Amino acid sequence: ATDSSMDKILERYERYSYAEKALISAESESEGNWCHEYRKLKAKIETIQKCHKHLMGEDLDSLNLKELQQLEQQLESSLKHIRSRKSHLMMESISELQKKERSLQEENKALQKELVERQKAAASRQQQQQQQQQMQWEHQAQTTHTHTQNQPQAQTSSSSSSFMMRDQQAHAPQQNVCSYPPVTMGGE
Repeated sequence: ATDSSMDKILERYERYSYAEKALISAESESEGNWCHEYRKLKAKIETIQKCHKHLMGEDLDSLNLKELQQLEQQLESSLKHIRSRKSHLMMESISELQKKERSLQEENKALQKELVERQKAAASRQQQQQQQQQMQWEHQAQTTHTHTQNQPQAQTSSSSSSFMMRDQQAHAPQQNVCSYPPVTMGGE
């Protein structure tokens, strides 16, 4: 081996060694970070679980007066937010129901208007039918009256003329049965 090739081999060895050390260092550093991160997350979870228990009214023996007052204030604040949200939702619901009510009232008015129009149309049709029936009855009555008037008129005129003759005879002054010759004045 020559010096130059030996230098190259040593140089490569140092580079690989340095890279390996850097990898080992990074792994151990990241492993340390993971352990540290794990401990932090575990502590957070425990704190959250403890707070949850306190909010649920459990495990309150470990709290002093100040912590209990803070918990009470937190609960009151949460309750205010809950009531505010509930009121907001109820107002939205009331608003929606009022919109529906207005819509239904408008629909009801439209249906009532349509019903009145249909009743008017039905009444108009009924009136027209009654008028047509009335006209038919009047026409029938006229034809019947004209027909009956023409037939009995001949009978009535013959019977009335005979009645009149009888009536005239009954009311005529009676003449003497003896007849005298007509009287003339003057000398005949």
